Amino acid sequence: MNQQGVRWTAEQVLALAPDDPSRKAGSKLGTAGPWSQGGCDNSSVWGLCKGSGSKPYQTVIDTGGPGTAGLGTGGLGYKCSCPSRKFPCKHALGLLLLWTADESAVPGGRVPPDWAAQWLGERRARARQKGGETAALAAERTADPEAARRRAERRAERVTAGATELEQRLEDLLHGGIAAAERPGYGLWEETAARMVDAQAPGLAGRVRELGAIPGSGPGWPVRLLEECALLHLLDRAWLGRERLPQPLAATVRARVGVPAPPEGPPIRDIWQVLAQYDTADAKLTTRRIWLHGRDSGRCALLLDFGAAGRAPELALPVGLAIDAELTPYPGGGQQRAALGERYGAPLAAAGPPPGGSTTQALERYGRALRDDPWLDACPVTLHEVIPVPPGETDGDGWQLADADGELALPVAPGAATRTGLWRLVALSGGGPVTVFGECGHRGFAPLAAWRPGSPETVSLL
Repeated sequence: MNQQGVRWTAEQVLALAPDDPSRKAGSKLGTAGPWSQGGCDNSSVWGLCKGSGSKPYQTVIDTGGPGTAGLGTGGLGYKCSCPSRKFPCKHALGLLLLWTADESAVPGGRVPPDWAAQWLGERRARARQKGGETAALAAERTADPEAARRRAERRAERVTAGATELEQRLEDLLHGGIAAAERPGYGLWEETAARMVDAQAPGLAGRVRELGAIPGSGPGWPVRLLEECALLHLLDRAWLGRERLPQPLAATVRARVGVPAPPEGPPIRDIWQVLAQYDTADAKLTTRRIWLHGRDSGRCALLLDFGAAGRAPELALPVGLAIDAELTPYPGGGQQRAALGERYGAPLAAAGPPPGGSTTQALERYGRALRDDPWLDACPVTLHEVIPVPPGETDGDGWQLADADGELALPVAPGAATRTGLWRLVALSGGGPVTVFGECGHRGFAPLAAWRPGSPETVSLL
């Protein structure tokens, strides 16, 4: 232990890489050879990396340690003078790998050089400004609640008009027959989605676009389309009758439709273990999901962050470590999503996997979660003592996670994990039981992280 706190493992660093090429290139730079003037303090790491030009690349990482407590910087930040548009770039990954492996090359307790201190200061100043703007906006809404009420009512009216129109379009689709949905092509769904955007209901728009990908997607698509249309109809009707719903379910409906709401309630301070982090992307947006588990509260929490298409979101946390921090939940039935607040101290070593259960208990948990949020695709679950079973060794067609006692097995959701990640899980298991964290839903189980028996080290499966 040094002034920086816990230096991460190489696997935790490589889990931050935006893609495989960056991971490989960063690994090559994780030795002392190309680096000079490296150092770190309790919240940042910096160094100079020799490149092809005459000037070395200046690389600095904000690790979000105790020097950033209360600033709302949201975790890791990267700056490099190289021309790469990837975050983190290969130089940032290489420097972090060197920091994990060689304390003599990146010694602690140093003062950042001017070029690093300038960026760190500007980044934290922006965080303070952003926090001030958020507080000012909240104060403005509090100062004029009547104006805020009128704005909310106008938006609700537009969403209601959109939901009513969508109900009519779903009715027309069913009257015309599900099979006819394949003929107009994707343009029909895009036009309907655009109408929902105009109605300020982005959640409805996203679900309509998902409908457009179902026709022609393979055998059984009419059944899948009917199921998704039914869920969309349920969401429409829930919005139109939201005044009669219990408050938590009404909040869930608002969130699913896309009406924003700030986090609410007292912050929950805990030691939050970082279980998994992964990105999904479409043509307009990159979404980052980070799963946390509270050591004392026993809660699972989901952090979301967004970046423009092709750009990684800013929020990043080291998988396998734990942070002493405050989280504020968003309103809604399940209350899984939360906002990251003030952090206290440097990341800590995690004590091991969170408490887990059997595959039966995982299914029961998902069933209970659906009671609070009928549109929930999956919920976070830790499976204890399960054995990964590759295809061909069971009667099923795909991967499974079987209870060690052989009573039940969960199918691995198609496309939920890479082939490399699944075989890494098999190697970790060695034919024996392991603990696996992931998302359990109607498509199956998506494994995200695993632990060997008796080992506190988190192995990412992404």
